[in-house]
Amino acid sequence: MTNPLRVGIIGVGTMGADHAERLAHRIAGAELVAVSDPDTARAEQLAARFEGVRSIADPLHLVAADDIDAVLIASPGFVHEEQVLACLEHGRYTLCEKPLTMDSESSLRLVEAEQKGGRPLVQVGFMRRFDPDYVRLKAMVDSGDLGRMLLLHNIHRNKSVPDPSFRSEMIVRDSLVHEVDVARFLFGEEITEITVLSPAPTRAAQPGVVDPQVAVFRMEGGGLVTTEVFVNSQVGYEVRCEAVAERGTVTVGQNGGGLSTTRLSGDGAAGPGLWGGVVPGDYRERFAAAYDLEVQAWVDASRRGEVVGPTAWDGYAATAVCQAGMESLHTGEPVRVDLADRTALPGTG
Repeated sequence: MTNPLRVGIIGVGTMGADHAERLAHRIAGAELVAVSDPDTARAEQLAARFEGVRSIADPLHLVAADDIDAVLIASPGFVHEEQVLACLEHGRYTLCEKPLTMDSESSLRLVEAEQKGGRPLVQVGFMRRFDPDYVRLKAMVDSGDLGRMLLLHNIHRNKSVPDPSFRSEMIVRDSLVHEVDVARFLFGEEITEITVLSPAPTRAAQPGVVDPQVAVFRMEGGGLVTTEVFVNSQVGYEVRCEAVAERGTVTVGQNGGGLSTTRLSGDGAAGPGLWGGVVPGDYRERFAAAYDLEVQAWVDASRRGEVVGPTAWDGYAATAVCQAGMESLHTGEPVRVDLADRTALPGTG
């Protein structure tokens, strides 16, 4: 494709509006053409901010429009299946914000539909795979310089979630899902078991909401992952990740940015670590570069006729883990993660 990728956005809440600004002003090779949202007044107001952008009331009409090449879906998860299926039917390259869908069954249907279509079209919005520090961490882990990775520790904190509809299960499905993908990305393997534990809740949480939560993943290769998710920490948006390997550790996001490392030196002594930065206010600030890099990679790949980054399968696998996690949240017991046989999917034979 030599012309700009013509993009439509479905869902113009906080994330969708942020992506509209990104596509209009910071992404090369893309042209924002249309937006759609059930709140038509909000969609029209957003469209009016950009020259030549129109509002389309029905998101499925946006997908089918002749002047749309690709669709960025930032709508609520419960409508993703219908919208992604429409994109697949019309051959639109798709960047779908997490979660892919609300349950593993519907996510698997999307994987199967894409496979039947004969070519990949879907990228899922796990932007941490594009964050420069996470990319460096992945490269260090894969290099083998620190030996085999044994443990992964994650911290995921938001300042507050005032929305009374954000319940305990959403902490698993909408927040923890990022760490699910990080674990799969860094280990390069699937999660086989999840346990979600519930400490005493903060008084800042809505009544009946279990916050914070601590999740433990067991990886198929035997590694373990611990994750604290605390969505009403009152401090700021704080995301950290520490990889523990046989000959050292690497931490992403210590005090807000950069890598902190401790490792064996030539004489066997531990080397010094570095840290610095501040705690940002929200995810758009913390992962601004990651979002830009993610969308740019999606646009570039779509123009080449390719898909890069997290796939529909990655979205399905993450949803399956979170579905098991919601079961564990209620029982406090480990729950096995059962995934479909990837080799038996349509189009893989």
